[in-house]
Amino acid sequence: MQRVSRARVRVGEEVAGEIGAGLCILLGVARADDAAGAARLAERTARLRIFENEEGRFDRSLLDVGGEALVVSQFTLIADTAKGNRPSFGDAAPPEESEPLYEAFCATLRDLGVAVATGVFGARMAVELINDGPVTIVL
Repeated sequence: MQRVSRARVRVGEEVAGEIGAGLCILLGVARADDAAGAARLAERTARLRIFENEEGRFDRSLLDVGGEALVVSQFTLIADTAKGNRPSFGDAAPPEESEPLYEAFCATLRDLGVAVATGVFGARMAVELINDGPVTIVL
């Protein structure tokens, strides 16, 4: 995830999702992932204190600042690069398993009160963002 001042995702020439200040979340789903894990990850994401308070310390969460989330599916995050020069994606969940978990992650964020925009699952997308900080966190 990256803390952003704004972000958007395009599919072709169309804007699929766009947010102001908040988090741009690139979400990869592995074969071993499940719905409970997706919900826990969404809750942790919403409550992670990576936004600054008045003293400049990381002390506020996405929920505290009323930030938005742009969630983009990205199976390439599950790449295994241990052998050779071509990444293997064998540990990435197939679309029929990963899409419901992606949707569950987004639904949990929405249930917590986060405004969520998304890309288009499985599409070739162009992500544009202004990283605020820069702050990038891997969960």
